[in-house]
Amino acid sequence: MKTIGQYFLILIIGCVTAESQLYREIHFDAIVADTHNDVLLRAMKGEDLSVRTGSGHSDIVRLTEGGVDVQFFSVWCGENYANGKAFQRANDMIDTLEQLLKRSKSRAVLVTSPRELHAAVRENKIAALIGVEGGHMIEDKIEYLDLLAKRGMRYMTLTWNNSTSWATSAADETEKGNSLPFKGLTDDGKKIIRRMNALGVMVDLSHVGERTFWDVIAVTTKPVIVSHSSVYALCPSRRNLTDDQIRAVAKNNGVICVNFYSGFIDSSFQRKAREIRRQHKALVDSINHSTDDHWKAEMLIDSALERNYATARI
Repeated sequence: MKTIGQYFLILIIGCVTAESQLYREIHFDAIVADTHNDVLLRAMKGEDLSVRTGSGHSDIVRLTEGGVDVQFFSVWCGENYANGKAFQRANDMIDTLEQLLKRSKSRAVLVTSPRELHAAVRENKIAALIGVEGGHMIEDKIEYLDLLAKRGMRYMTLTWNNSTSWATSAADETEKGNSLPFKGLTDDGKKIIRRMNALGVMVDLSHVGERTFWDVIAVTTKPVIVSHSSVYALCPSRRNLTDDQIRAVAKNNGVICVNFYSGFIDSSFQRKAREIRRQHKALVDSINHSTDDHWKAEMLIDSALERNYATARI
């Protein structure tokens, strides 16, 4: 018996095979939506994304050329910001997005409603939306949730890899297990879900633990979104959805948006990545010892190894 994930893959392959000669026509006729892009992190470092850049995978010019009609810009910070800093970081990133859109007004515009989104698409502009990645950015305050919604936040990912005081993450449920003080949503977490429903802010279930997922499904009265996760049956990552979860999102009338990162779609990727790091242990250890920020170290290691292999290919 095939899993839902396997049928999903067969469907994609069949469609691509049948319509490959028409792919450009199909792509540019469709309304293409990307529900998670971390490109604002580059803008926060001073890079002007309103022009074609020489780094990363996207900027406003390349998004336009690539036929992206709807772009959620991710507002994110790591757990190291903690209370007192995360909410300000969210506002700083939204400020940066607003400045970017001012410089790109002929190509992109901030939208906060379906009416505004469809108007932007009709005008051949990118409909820019805000997705806040990590409930820690509201710092346990409902009023901060309200303020971010007022600024344009249209989904909030309940957790990043770190748990909040009201919801547990996939990373923590998997790695810490029974040592956690709780799993899933607390009563405060359920209040936050209900408030998001009332505000029209979509509940994003990427990154959340399985217990949190099921608690949300039981509480929410509105469709959920899974902004950047993939299929567990094809690649058993803690970030991916089981068949039962996929069915639950369908019953909820929610939407699952596939993450194309290799670690979520290639079941052999993690083994290969560990082997590459083993072969470059001295480099990896040196970078890890250079910073106390785990996620900064991970990005530096990936970047260094990418340059290493690019040079080797040349």
